[in-house]
Amino acid sequence: MRFFTIKQLIIAALFCLAAIAAAVFVLLDIKKREEFKDNPPQSQKTETIDTSAQIETSPEPRREIIGFSVQKREIESYIFGAGQNLLVFIGGIHGGYEWNSVLLAYEFIDYFQTNPKLIPENLSIAVIPALNPDGLFKITGKAGRFAAGDVAAGTNEAGRFNANKVDLNRNFDCNWQVKGVWRQKEVSAGTAAFSEPESAAIRDYILRNKPAAIVFWHSQSNAVYGSMCNTEMPAETRAILNAYAKASGYPAKDTFDQYQVSGDATDWLASIGVPAITVELKTHENIEWPQNLAGVQSLLEYYAKK
Repeated sequence: MRFFTIKQLIIAALFCLAAIAAAVFVLLDIKKREEFKDNPPQSQKTETIDTSAQIETSPEPRREIIGFSVQKREIESYIFGAGQNLLVFIGGIHGGYEWNSVLLAYEFIDYFQTNPKLIPENLSIAVIPALNPDGLFKITGKAGRFAAGDVAAGTNEAGRFNANKVDLNRNFDCNWQVKGVWRQKEVSAGTAAFSEPESAAIRDYILRNKPAAIVFWHSQSNAVYGSMCNTEMPAETRAILNAYAKASGYPAKDTFDQYQVSGDATDWLASIGVPAITVELKTHENIEWPQNLAGVQSLLEYYAKK
């Protein structure tokens, strides 16, 4: 009689266990297949994302270089909308002396880029942030955008003039004189009307584009002024003067009367039939955003009906 060793018995037992496990696995698999056949699983729901309402990407404004300063810095215009009627907003004709008017213009550039649908379909908006970039650079030390912290301390009067030391708002062709007046002081108005590249650039831009109306932002007389050149104020000019003043809360005034002004930009615009107003902020430091946003919105509403 043959006897098996313990090792052989253990190996045999392991083979038996493996065979039993395999048999159980096969039986379970058969049962699972039968259950699947009798009760097929419901199809899983796939999460769908509605792409029909994606967040609108604000279009970049159309940037145009309308000219160059005495020191060859760019004079930029940022255009929004595609309507036939053009409204132009201009800051910084007095450069770094009125730097808050430039910051206000840049704030509106950001606003219109973020809110393009607020521009009526019949309008286009052009914002020229700094008509006197040399005077601005003299105070901020930067070309283009800057922050309030970049502004040098002091009155910054030197930044009012261009690099030829000309007061640009005395260099336009309405009652132009060689010497202008600012705060009872004599200032250079250039060698002739439009002798300066900055004023010539905005003249050519306006004559080329024929805007419906123009707003100049200044500081710090706290008022909205109309425009006229040796005539009565045009009815359209008075209408936008009153609209902006009423909405913003700035006092409405027909003309600047603190001292005699010659060669003014808005008065020249009146002489060629373009409605134009001057908005004077209260201070040289703040952009007074709520007031000016309300004022600009009033003009958009007014011209949306045209």
